[in-house]
Amino acid sequence: MAIDIGGTKIAGALVHPDGTMTAATRRPTPRDADAEGVFAAVAEVVAELADSPLWASAARCGIGSAGPVDASRGTVSPVNIGAWRDYPVRERIAAELARHGAPVPTVLVGDGVAMTAAEHWLGAARGRANALCMVVSTGVGGGLVLNNRLHPGPTGNAGHIGHISVAFDGERCVCGGHGCVESLASGTAIARWALAQGWTPDGDATAAGVAAAAGAGDPVARAAFDRAGRALAAAIAATATLVETDIAVIGGGVATSGDTLLAPIRRHLADYAALSFTRGLEVVPATLGTHAGLIGAAAAAIMLLPAG
Repeated sequence: MAIDIGGTKIAGALVHPDGTMTAATRRPTPRDADAEGVFAAVAEVVAELADSPLWASAARCGIGSAGPVDASRGTVSPVNIGAWRDYPVRERIAAELARHGAPVPTVLVGDGVAMTAAEHWLGAARGRANALCMVVSTGVGGGLVLNNRLHPGPTGNAGHIGHISVAFDGERCVCGGHGCVESLASGTAIARWALAQGWTPDGDATAAGVAAAAGAGDPVARAAFDRAGRALAAAIAATATLVETDIAVIGGGVATSGDTLLAPIRRHLADYAALSFTRGLEVVPATLGTHAGLIGAAAAAIMLLPAG
């Protein structure tokens, strides 16, 4: 069983051992609802999955959620779901599964860790023992695979590369730190910097608009992506130096710009990944796209839980 919880949708599926999905379903994440109103949508997803003839054969349940998460406590406080603060989502979902006759082991991971598990299982990091996977979107998140094992850390936040500081005298980040990757390389940061430097959007003032302008040769837009790529390269190299990853997989909405983002990352990486054991580091795009959340929740359950 896989459940993917985000700010716009709550999805579920039964995932087979080869990664194919059955009985996939989704609900919009309720707006202006209280905590129980949001969970009601989760309960509807579980109930629909329980109607599948394969429900009884499910052995584990993985939950991937927007963060912050505390996997040790099973709680979430998603930035984009205001009604949930320290919400005991793992306990509540486990109870809902049991109510439908499936008291299986259940694990909670953040969406960056879920994406990492998905890309290692079936995507761009498949067959790689040590990998960093990143989501570059409105924020910047990530996760780690070390020695072929998912490494979420005690609270589920290991690999949260968006809050590595790459500019010690940089602006204050929303997390309270200074010069974090997220404050330089998120889609929000890219668009904000481009606008501040005089870029004039052609109807789309988001990072997608900046990417389109960069592709058309706009110098400010190109500089915005170069700046973001440099920040990401510094953080990728720091991670590889610390734990010897040999591949970085980049996903998320900003990464759909392709080489507009990946080319400056690769170019700047040569300046930061200078040690012999980091020089061969590869930077590649994620391959699973919108399916990464559900596949990743299932993959995390396989990697972190025994079968029920």
